[in-house]
Amino acid sequence: MTFRDEILAANTRFASRLPTIDRAARPTRAIAVLACMDARLRPEEALGLELGEAHVIRNAGGRASDDAIRSLALSSHVLGTSSFAVVHHTDCGLLGTTNDELHGRIAETTGADVRAIDFLPFDDATQALVEDVERIRSSSFIDDEVEVIGLRYDVRTGAIEIVVP
Repeated sequence: MTFRDEILAANTRFASRLPTIDRAARPTRAIAVLACMDARLRPEEALGLELGEAHVIRNAGGRASDDAIRSLALSSHVLGTSSFAVVHHTDCGLLGTTNDELHGRIAETTGADVRAIDFLPFDDATQALVEDVERIRSSSFIDDEVEVIGLRYDVRTGAIEIVVP
């Protein structure tokens, strides 16, 4: 079975179990989550969120990049979210790397020059989470009334701790 066949079969099973109801685009709990793309993290499950309750934005490291802030601004101003959670995790692949290293690895396999991309690697996991929360809080695109917290997910235990209240 090909990848395409596998995902179509999985979707058929998923869709058959999904209740047919009208779902609004606005998240019912008015929450947006910015989380790492790491496959060991399922933000909805870890935070007890059901389908339709929150926006979940994922990228490498769960970093508050320009594009993540663009999504959070739309989530808040257009779709009514009023609380954000930034979720980083233990054992992140970006921890301890550098842009030069990442640029080199990608150039080695693709031949492409990606030096214009900041992959937002970090050496201090706690400091990176603090910086991301502060970048969102200080963005002119995000209202001061929006609550923003920083959480760390432990990939071994599934436990979440509040790092930035």
